[in-house]
Amino acid sequence: MLKSIIYHLLSIIVYKMELMVISRQNKKAKDLRKEGLIPGIVYGKHLSSPIAIACKRNDLIKKYKEAGYSTPLMISGDGISQLVLIQDIQLDPVSDILLHIDFLAVNKDEKVTTEIPVILIGESPIEKAWEGQVQLIKDFIEVEALPQDLPHDVTIDISTIQTINDTIFVKDLKFSSKVEVLDDPEQAIITVVLTVEETEVATSEVATATGVAPDAAPAKDEKKEEKK
Repeated sequence: MLKSIIYHLLSIIVYKMELMVISRQNKKAKDLRKEGLIPGIVYGKHLSSPIAIACKRNDLIKKYKEAGYSTPLMISGDGISQLVLIQDIQLDPVSDILLHIDFLAVNKDEKVTTEIPVILIGESPIEKAWEGQVQLIKDFIEVEALPQDLPHDVTIDISTIQTINDTIFVKDLKFSSKVEVLDDPEQAIITVVLTVEETEVATSEVATATGVAPDAAPAKDEKKEEKK
């Protein structure tokens, strides 16, 4: 009984993110946009056919900022009630105006695969000292979980990056036991690269150690002439 109550409360929390939509019927996309509406499509393996919908532009932008691609939301209205994930957003390549949105229909009892964004917080001591720059190599992590168990993002505190050799891998990220990470655990997420100044210093030190100035090394063509 207690388990059922807890699950119900979690469901309320998860599904409180609601987006009101209408059926597109036979309206053309350009006519919908003139009315401040964004055309969209809902598809999924358990749907008998895709559902053509439309929603208010401002409402959609707000929900997208809250949910991203990894938090489920409920689309409701005009006889439509479906749990979805935002799957794809199409923008005008010139103006960046929102043109169309795709939703993936999901079931609360079926696991889904999606990408979780990587968010960096804090400041690395190595960057403070201008000795190196933290580089984010992979900004999304592919995971599988039930819709209500999907994390909104994964946060990495880069203040733990102390030296030029520090690297954070997929296996170092912390997720709930209910979330399965699908990416290679040995794949690097964050590395450190030398700043321009540090690179110049390193080059100068090598030149000093070898006794050869960086600009003094003969070009390949000059080497060939010397051999002749």
